[in-house]
Amino acid sequence: MSDVRELLGRAAEHAGQPVISTEGVYAKAARVRWRRRATVAAAAFAVGTAGAVAVPGLAEQPQEEQASVAAPAEPAGDSGRAKKLVELLPKGVGSVEQVSLAVIMKHATPQQAKEHPVGPLDGQYAVRRNGGVGYLVIGAMSGEQVRKKFDGSAPADDLCKPTNGERRPTDCVREELPDGRVLTIWSDSMNYGGTPKWGFELVGRLTLKDGGLLAVRDSTGFRADTSQGPLLKNTPLTRAQLRTLMLSPELLPKK
Repeated sequence: MSDVRELLGRAAEHAGQPVISTEGVYAKAARVRWRRRATVAAAAFAVGTAGAVAVPGLAEQPQEEQASVAAPAEPAGDSGRAKKLVELLPKGVGSVEQVSLAVIMKHATPQQAKEHPVGPLDGQYAVRRNGGVGYLVIGAMSGEQVRKKFDGSAPADDLCKPTNGERRPTDCVREELPDGRVLTIWSDSMNYGGTPKWGFELVGRLTLKDGGLLAVRDSTGFRADTSQGPLLKNTPLTRAQLRTLMLSPELLPKK
């Protein structure tokens, strides 16, 4: 265990300008088994690899105009994704722009933050509403990628029924769809310590018939020196709205 702590400490010390403290790394290691079962594109969920650098200080817009899309710098991303995503979102969600959490939180260069999307709308999106900033993080994995990530085996089928003493996700609902897909949505207080401090979020995982996965984080935002604004009072999407988004065929990789 001392060797593991030393390695983790070195990793934290040499991470450039870290946004995750050593204590945060320990806390993450303690919960990694459960999160491994629920994850879909862990890199995208942690600090992300999506493209554009966000435009800070975006002016607050009237409610009827909040669904418009900002025009971020695009050294590594595709601005068309944000526009396509807005078309799928309900009115009044807020202004939406594609961002890179790696750039925002870890000061990565555009090249370091270069993304490799699987789904057509994979990426990280800042949602600005009433002075706050939350995030939608979308990530898909093919069946082959899932099998490789989980060493040839499938991830847990029922996330609402953890095993080996792992905690049960809060407000977890598992829905078997008529076409064989399985949608699971749960709440996460994100009360894990470390830096940055993430706010409350909803998390969804859609298991596809071919073994692929789609996941979405619906986050109220984070607190840190690099924060783009205060947390949203509520997640960008309600649970019902998140369900509708996750069942949108526009999020799935084209066959």
